[in-house]
Amino acid sequence: MLEKRDKTYEQIEIVCMEELIPKDYLLRKIDRAVEFTHVYDLVEDLYCKDNGRPSVDPVVLFKIVLIQHLFGIPSLRQTIREISLNIGYRWFLGYSLNEKVPHFATVSYNFKHRFTSDTVEKVFRWILYEAECAGYLSPEMVFVDATHIKANANINKKCKREIPTAARQYEEQLREEVNACREAHDQKPFDDDDPPKGTGTKQQTKSTTDPESGLFRKGEHKMCFAYGAHTVCDKHNFILDVEVTPGNIHDSVVFDTVYERVTERFPQIEIVTADAGYKTPWICKQVLDDGRLPSLPYKRPMTKKGNHPWYEYVYDEYLDAVICPEYKTLRYSTTNKDGYMEFKSRSYICKNCPTRDVCTQNHNFQKTVTRHVWKEYLERSEDIRHSPIGKESYALRSQTIERVFADAKEKHAMRYTQYRGLAQVSNWVKLKYAAMNLKKLALWKAKALCASLRNTFLKLILTRNPAFNF
Repeated sequence: MLEKRDKTYEQIEIVCMEELIPKDYLLRKIDRAVEFTHVYDLVEDLYCKDNGRPSVDPVVLFKIVLIQHLFGIPSLRQTIREISLNIGYRWFLGYSLNEKVPHFATVSYNFKHRFTSDTVEKVFRWILYEAECAGYLSPEMVFVDATHIKANANINKKCKREIPTAARQYEEQLREEVNACREAHDQKPFDDDDPPKGTGTKQQTKSTTDPESGLFRKGEHKMCFAYGAHTVCDKHNFILDVEVTPGNIHDSVVFDTVYERVTERFPQIEIVTADAGYKTPWICKQVLDDGRLPSLPYKRPMTKKGNHPWYEYVYDEYLDAVICPEYKTLRYSTTNKDGYMEFKSRSYICKNCPTRDVCTQNHNFQKTVTRHVWKEYLERSEDIRHSPIGKESYALRSQTIERVFADAKEKHAMRYTQYRGLAQVSNWVKLKYAAMNLKKLALWKAKALCASLRNTFLKLILTRNPAFNF
């Protein structure tokens, strides 16, 4: 039988908000997982104690931003609109049905001018600490990678600028190794005053809309201004650290900053898993010297197609020379400032070589093979790659760090940022990752509570009726 309902827009009802929220609601689990009053301790020094107008509760401000990131709402304006209409959101904030929620500009102003990057970092560390105290972190094996976030900048509004080239953090250590190698071969060491190769200035494309973003090339044709989020997570997908940079900074350049912070915070790290972009001599040396294992994949050599493969040029430690595929010797020539030893052939030998066309196209008929002074660390990382622990750890990347990026972009709106400036985007990313950690923490705690209650109930039944058999 067809039934038609009358409209009851103006009907007055007395309801209890607590009864309207489902017991398994996500925000209810989050509210139970951590004590949000800890936020007062983090922001207490940012407020005047005995002067000024009463402020919006800082816990409410942080909860509003958490709602935005937890449910992937693109903007604060839309978040406030959703909060005013959603009973679950109002319950989480502690607002009644008729109470006016804060204006979006109030939330935006506080996070831009009052809450500093240090405050956001403290919130991120606090939630991570709660997960650690609950016993959910597993930092013995960590995964490092970077993802790009499209910046709020028009690709057509750009200009060319000269910027200084950043010096490598390991330059001093590399110079010592290079000079030691040159002295061992009776060559003059480089002067410390000599600038390293590549230092000075370089031309770079900058956005006039957001100058702190970087030009990122996606594939062969598509370009966009973006930011890079260099992220570290454990095998349980808890995010341990993040560093946000312009999108044109290579992954291996930022590794030192992220690695030093995460190892200082979690010294029990044993395995560092990353992709091929991190497979450099310095990174392998740094990780191995710290007593840890780098789990890195195969990196395709950048050699000319059709030529002799790179592995047919064998380095002989006894002779300190390279043996070519035709069993001729390439003698040591020099060591350059980038740390590469150069081994060169004799032109009168190569001139009549039957396979010279697939070896070198040098007009002087001379083949040059380079070998880094830290090449042994790359070879040790290759041995780890073929070991059982190397294969097992690298196979987990798709389930860990790649899953973190997929969830962040698909469920938490991290494909595109509406903020401009490195500081604002960095705070935005850290708050998003804090929300993801908090969500996982709350779900795991709720699951553990259900399991505990179920076990208690079963024990109670067995105690009262020992003959009961499941």
